[in-house]
Amino acid sequence: MRAQEITFLKLVQGEKQFQVPLYQRTYSWGGDQLRRLWEDIGELVDQHLAGEPTSPHFLGSVVLAPGQIQAGGVQKWLVVDGQQRLTTLMLAFTALRDHLKETGDARGVDRVHRQILVNEFHEGADHYRLLPTQADRNAYTACVQSRADAGGSDNIGAAYRFFRGALAQRHEAGDEKWAATVETVLKDLLSIVEITAEPGDNVYRIFESINNTGVGLSQSDLLRNYLFMLLPKRGERIYQELWLPMQQSLGPKNLELLVWLDLVVRGHYKTKQSEIYREQQKRLHSLAGDEDALQREIEQLAQRASRFLRIIDPARESSPALRTVLERLTAWGGQTHYPLTLHLLDLLDTGRTTPDDAAQALGYVESYLVRRLICQTPTTNLNRIFMEAPKELETDRSAAEAVRRFLSGRRRRWPSDEELREAVRTKPFYWSGRPPQRSYILRRLEESYRASEPVDFAKASLSVEHVLPQRPAPAWFDLLAEETEPNQTPQELHDLLVHTLGNLTLTGDNAKLSNHPFERKQQILDSSALRMNLEISSAQRWGKAQILERADRLADRAVELWPCPIGGVKPAGEESPGWVELRAALVAMPSGTWTTYGDVAELIGSHPVPVGAYLSANTSVIGAYRVLTVEGRISPQFRWADGSDRPPPQELLTSEGVRFDSLGRAHPPQRLSAAELATLLGRDVAQPAVHDLLPQREDAEAAERFRAQLQENWPDAYSGVVAVLDFWRRQGGHVTYGRYEETSCFPTLDLGASRRPHLMWPVGIYPVSGTVEVVFQYLKTRSPFDDTEQRRELLNRLNKIDGIDLPEAKLELRPSFPVTVFAEHSDEICEVLDWFVGVAALDLARRD
Repeated sequence: MRAQEITFLKLVQGEKQFQVPLYQRTYSWGGDQLRRLWEDIGELVDQHLAGEPTSPHFLGSVVLAPGQIQAGGVQKWLVVDGQQRLTTLMLAFTALRDHLKETGDARGVDRVHRQILVNEFHEGADHYRLLPTQADRNAYTACVQSRADAGGSDNIGAAYRFFRGALAQRHEAGDEKWAATVETVLKDLLSIVEITAEPGDNVYRIFESINNTGVGLSQSDLLRNYLFMLLPKRGERIYQELWLPMQQSLGPKNLELLVWLDLVVRGHYKTKQSEIYREQQKRLHSLAGDEDALQREIEQLAQRASRFLRIIDPARESSPALRTVLERLTAWGGQTHYPLTLHLLDLLDTGRTTPDDAAQALGYVESYLVRRLICQTPTTNLNRIFMEAPKELETDRSAAEAVRRFLSGRRRRWPSDEELREAVRTKPFYWSGRPPQRSYILRRLEESYRASEPVDFAKASLSVEHVLPQRPAPAWFDLLAEETEPNQTPQELHDLLVHTLGNLTLTGDNAKLSNHPFERKQQILDSSALRMNLEISSAQRWGKAQILERADRLADRAVELWPCPIGGVKPAGEESPGWVELRAALVAMPSGTWTTYGDVAELIGSHPVPVGAYLSANTSVIGAYRVLTVEGRISPQFRWADGSDRPPPQELLTSEGVRFDSLGRAHPPQRLSAAELATLLGRDVAQPAVHDLLPQREDAEAAERFRAQLQENWPDAYSGVVAVLDFWRRQGGHVTYGRYEETSCFPTLDLGASRRPHLMWPVGIYPVSGTVEVVFQYLKTRSPFDDTEQRRELLNRLNKIDGIDLPEAKLELRPSFPVTVFAEHSDEICEVLDWFVGVAALDLARRD
């Protein structure tokens, strides 16, 4: 084998084709990997635009083996290893080409297409420079050919849509040279090691050896070995006295995190955790031969370890004020604030600040995080902001004032009081952040009442409750009908209110509250120990007016709890984050789907009218034509911009696979709801999870409650559902039950009983709303259904049953069908579940 380091352009140029062998898995990169790559590309682009010296970024290796050689054809290369990186970069180029087309750069379009993507003078399969596995091929060629179905629901389509959105976002910021510089970076500043096998080498053996290696050394392991290699005389003593205690107290993961934080706090804020060893080695290289200096370095790291322990275990902090705010940040969760927090503890322990000053500074950090979550401010660059903070803080003022001034910077987006109050009234808070963060905010709001006998939240088992239910009974809609605006339905008003903070509280009685009328909820909430619940129970009714009034009261408390940035007003002329989120949501929509102005309004906390006005004035927004009226029709106000040669929206949607009836209404199952749009954006849309299901496993009381709700609401389907659940148990499964507003039911398999739990469930049954969700969103994280083809097979088998019509565009979501299908087709559903269990069992046997 031979190896050489080359640029991506040199790797792919020429009449050649890279073929991904069938023994390789399908394309599997997701959002995390794509975002990391895009951040690396963005750094190179910014450096290049600023005229800074730019070194190539090492992307990894690609192992190739010569394929069949055909006279007059292209040179074929088998991609033994590196197909994920290679496919990702090709998809980035397809998105770049299409972006250049949108911006009118015809020469750039032609250049990218011919230089990178295709073998211009060849036809058929030879036309493509990259030929993925059979399962990915159609999705990939759709992107290269710019077909209407490009950007589908699989990982290939998701990666293409990711890059389209990332390019559009920077273009909207007014960076005219951005796209051209991205092209330069992708072609010439990404370094790849090309490793080429010789003819006759056992390609599959090479693949196995690369992908079945043992556990490698961590970055901290490499640093430890390097340091103690440089300490031949003192190494054993320093290891016993300093390194080993630090390693034992932190554990492997936290030690690695500390070594990275040590670099960041020193000012190396661009260092990635995968580059810790290289950067530390570079920094320490000059100390080789000076054991005194090396010992001081390890002593400093050990001191930082003791401070880091106070961050992750605040009980170790001696100052009550500082311990309280560290406990709050621990309850908030996440590691984003760690660099700044560690820096503040450095200042404290070296006498450069006081405990109260450090506590106030961290209070500003909490406010910054909480306000951004409530206002649903995009999290782009949030990690980078906190990594830059130790180096950027002003040193001629108190730590608290320096932190507040730093976070108040214009581009750091600390929401004002005005923005916070508006967000509390309008934003779907229930889809913000992670569940523990939502509960934390409600807990802090409850604590602000300063009850004489406060609730012990450490012992209480509380969850978030919707007072106006997510799935309301008809009586709720009758109440909402009294408050609707002209041309607004009670359902639309419900959707705009239901997830806002004014409608949410904490309770330990979620199952009891369910979707009961407000009068029944009043009785239950009136016995609550929480002051916020007593306040709700004192209301005479619960509709729009009461929800907005409570939102305003909670906003007053939020403003007092979490201080505002310096200046405290919304920056003039700054675009609303809602429009940024709208554009991101439309980019995220797979081809073959549509949504409504109301769904988008619900997502961003707006109203259908301004959403419609914005899109009518900005039809060039990617995916604008996919937003239809509530009936599924093209809005009469929708017009392409002057000079556009694009076909009418209905024709374009039809070419993608959206079906329309004779009255021009789009097919309802292909519609994406606000919750589904939120899911595509990576929001944690609260649904039953593993920890919610396990306590209810085969719970007799929950089972009886589920059957009672099903019998009451869907009596014709009752016997069919019960028969299917009995069949599931005979196949070795069990039944678990949710504990939310209706007693949902999940036929569950535990395929990891001998090792660790590996739960899997194909559907969730909701006995009040009468829907059956097919949980592709969860299955895609569980083998073997992490393979798109297996999920597609499940979809196809279900779609053969009358009454089920699941769109392929929702293979990463939770499409549903009516529970009434069980009335006449329970046997057919059992056949599908039998297949599901067989596939899962076969995969388990293969992995064992």
